[in-house]
Amino acid sequence: MKVGRTHHWYYDKGDWKEKKITPEKWELAYSTTKRRAGKAPEGSGVPVGTGYHWFILAHQYVEKLNANDYMTQMVGIKYKLAHKRAGKDSWNAAGNAQKKHLIEILQSLIAELEADPEQLTPIPLKVEYKNKLYEGTAVPVPAACENGACFDLDITLNSKHIGMMRRAGDKWKITELKSQGLANAIGEQITQWYRKAA
Repeated sequence: MKVGRTHHWYYDKGDWKEKKITPEKWELAYSTTKRRAGKAPEGSGVPVGTGYHWFILAHQYVEKLNANDYMTQMVGIKYKLAHKRAGKDSWNAAGNAQKKHLIEILQSLIAELEADPEQLTPIPLKVEYKNKLYEGTAVPVPAACENGACFDLDITLNSKHIGMMRRAGDKWKITELKSQGLANAIGEQITQWYRKAA
């Protein structure tokens, strides 16, 4: 798959368990089966049995809806630490090599965040479009920020996840949103927010 292309997956009803270590630190474990939104082209992809070890860094924003339900939004980056070929028992990188690679990733991320701190700042949205008020957040994708602005953001409006907004040239696009007019209004507010923050 070429750099810049995207995958779209659906996750089955998963099992998320978390343990409170401190008020600011939680341990988590999650398992499920993810399924391709479409169909893989015939003969494409790696062989069945191939394995990957990813390290994920993500924002998780939640909003309590009622006593038992929370709307959850996650946006982040995943880094490949190692892979395992089908039919093999070992990873292509030993434990120490994976540890060294992870340290390099984290050091690089710290440098990026110090250079572009806006990567950590969600943007509050309040947009009126066709006599309807939309309120929510735009969460920056850390890898898509430079010179004080981010160009890929995950959008939630009125407690509903909308999708990923991307800037291409002077236009903003949300694949999952049919109304380009609403996308333009959201994009304009994001643009103005970054101008004020500069």
